Amino acid sequence: MKSCNSATSLSDVLDPGETVIAIGPPLGDFKNSVTTGIVSATGRSIDTGEGYNIEDLIQTDAAINQGNSGGPLVNLAGEVIGINTLIVRSSGSGTTAEGLGFAVSANTAHAIASQIVETGRFSRPFLGIRYQTITPSIANRYRLSVEYGAYITEVSENSPADEAGLSEDDIIVQINDIAIDETHSYLNTIFKFEPGETVTVQFVRDGDIQNTEVILGES
Repeated sequence: MKSCNSATSLSDVLDPGETVIAIGPPLGDFKNSVTTGIVSATGRSIDTGEGYNIEDLIQTDAAINQGNSGGPLVNLAGEVIGINTLIVRSSGSGTTAEGLGFAVSANTAHAIASQIVETGRFSRPFLGIRYQTITPSIANRYRLSVEYGAYITEVSENSPADEAGLSEDDIIVQINDIAIDETHSYLNTIFKFEPGETVTVQFVRDGDIQNTEVILGES
């Protein structure tokens, strides 16, 4: 099995319909089990229900079971194209499904691994707020002026948000040129930037749209 040194190109050229192989110990008991399937789609996004989406996922019908997480998803050349991550068994309505497996793309895994190798850790940008995700239903219920955003419920003292003048009840609606919406959650948006980077945060305060410059911290 080949390493993912060429991970970026492998993930970028992956097409639906390609045959893939999932390797891992399903249920924690059956070591080095192998299942095959095809790539159903790339670039999938799944809502975790915790305020962020897992993005850039590879969807496959290769059987992925509990215990498979962390194992490689490889192509027929033995090249790692993803890391097996999760399965979806049912929808919110209770409808059951089969063959819905997802792997983190090699692009993402390679970027994280490279940072860990170079620095010994993986750092994330830090704003210093607690927030409530706003959706159209929440906006309608509370008669908010925006349908999507991050409603600030708490600002940590001396945090980047505090120093930039953000406060409770502000609603963050955009960071740089990325608007927070149905496909761009607050957490996924902030993760697109680097610690120490200066970004423009657009927010709503008392119905008025304002902007502030924030130097992101490191978490």
